[in-house]
Amino acid sequence: MPDPAPTVADPAPGTDEPAWLTAHEAATWTAYRRLTTLLDAAVAADLRTDSGLSDADYHVLSTLSETPETDWRLRTLADRLLWTRSRLAHQLRRMEARGLVERPDAPGPAGPAVTLTDEGRRVVDAAAPRHVRSVRHRFLDALDPAQQAAFAALATQVVDALGPPVPPPEDA
Repeated sequence: MPDPAPTVADPAPGTDEPAWLTAHEAATWTAYRRLTTLLDAAVAADLRTDSGLSDADYHVLSTLSETPETDWRLRTLADRLLWTRSRLAHQLRRMEARGLVERPDAPGPAGPAVTLTDEGRRVVDAAAPRHVRSVRHRFLDALDPAQQAAFAALATQVVDALGPPVPPPEDA
């Protein structure tokens, strides 16, 4: 049986010292961090300007609109978004006040539900084309098709190495 993969806390072999990043590894990590920070900020700013939606609003609305089902269970939606139920509940309260989602008063047999309203559907349908344009302009257009495929393969490899998503801890 192969040895388990080292953990973050494992020291360098034969020492008590951490396994510090090489210059190449540090450059890779720094490039990734800059990419995600700047890309996320640019796409979120476009979304806010183009649609008046926050990134969290769009994430919830687009996820709710992915299937023809009208009701999503809060736990299922939180798991899909990789959010705590507490974070989701706060976000849903804000979105419910704006008429984008509804939460029935009585929870169903599988727990509380959330439903995309007609207004929520209209808003996400109007935002989606502009959001796709932003993603294309800010990210995909910077890569040729071979680079896009390589990027997707690398991202998938890292995600697979992470294993199944660990549910975020519930807020205390």
